This record gives sequence, structure tokens and C-alpha cells, in this order.
Amino acid sequence: MAYDKFEILKSTAVPLPIENVDTDQIIPARFLKATERKGFGDNLFRDWRYNPDNTIKEEFVLNNPVYKGKILVGGRNFGSGSSREHAAWAVYDYGFRCVVSSFFADIFRGNCLNIGVLPVQVSAEFLDIIYKAIEADPTTELEINLGNQTITILESGEKESFDINDYKKENMLNGYDDIDYLTKMKEEIQDFASKRPF
Repeated sequence: MAYDKFEILKSTAVPLPIENVDTDQIIPARFLKATERKGFGDNLFRDWRYNPDNTIKEEFVLNNPVYKGKILVGGRNFGSGSSREHAAWAVYDYGFRCVVSSFFADIFRGNCLNIGVLPVQVSAEFLDIIYKAIEADPTTELEINLGNQTITILESGEKESFDINDYKKENMLNGYDDIDYLTKMKEEIQDFASKRPF
């Protein structure tokens, strides 16, 4: 299994109401030397989290102990910029399993789905409702139900549906990456190949 199955996630959330967050802000280019998915979480939003002398920027939301959880709530056009998959790796390695936004860059969305981070796209109006709920109470929990394709603010019951590709949905529900999916179909592939003329 490539990563944990994603079925229903209930968690508090970290608000990042900044639009046009690009992949270089998510994981700066100087940290792209590694080829494995490990260790990138330490440098997630590195230049926003730390000063040049490596002291913590206390005003940045990830450094605020009031906010925590497995859901990151970002502004519109999240994940724009270069196609580096390391940005999705950094989000996952930090501990987030879902990113909510009113719009995602396509490549970033695909990279997230490939490694087990669910990008949930909501309307701008619902995103604003989420931000206000978290601002009023940082312990507000969201429920992401992948099977039903819904996101719910548990305290108020306000809910919205989201779209996801059927293939990616099945993979996430089972914890599969593309290789796992093909391995699951090994017998069917072998049967098909055996009937092909040479």
C-alpha cells in the first residue's frame, strides 16, 4: 500500500488565507535535492516559518500552537507555479492529509492525489464560512467524507460537496498509488496479454 487509506477525516484545521500560494513558497527550490519523499515537511513554507537566521517567525500560522490538525485551508489558486511534486510531498510529510481551497493549480492537485493528500475544492463562499468558523473557534472540526464527497463544519452542520476523479477516488479510498492499482489488476492484465497475437 502506497499510503494510508482515506475514507473519513475529522480534524481541526490550520487556516492560511493567502491567495496564489505557489510551489516555491510551499517548498523553496533549495530544498529539492532529495529524491525520496522523506524530510520535506521540515521545510514546508520554510521562508514563511523562519527568519534567515533560522529563528521562528512567531506570527506565521504554522508556528502558532492555537492552530493544528491534519487539514490545511488555503486561499484561492493554491499550488500554482512550477510542477515540482516535492510541494505535495512537503504537505504530506508535515502531516496534512487534506488541503481545502476554492481553486487548485491542476498539476499540484494531481501531485497531491498521487501521494495521498486530498485536495478539496469548495466555493469561495464556503471557504469564507470555514475561515470565519476557525477564527471564531480554532478547535472547530471539519469532516471530510471521501465516499460521499462532502466537507462539513461539524459544529454548525454546514456542508458542501466536492468533485474528484473516480479513478483517483478509488485509489485514495484503498490507499493505492498508480502502481498498486496496476498490481491489483495483475491477473486481468496477464489474461489480456495471453490472448494477444504475437
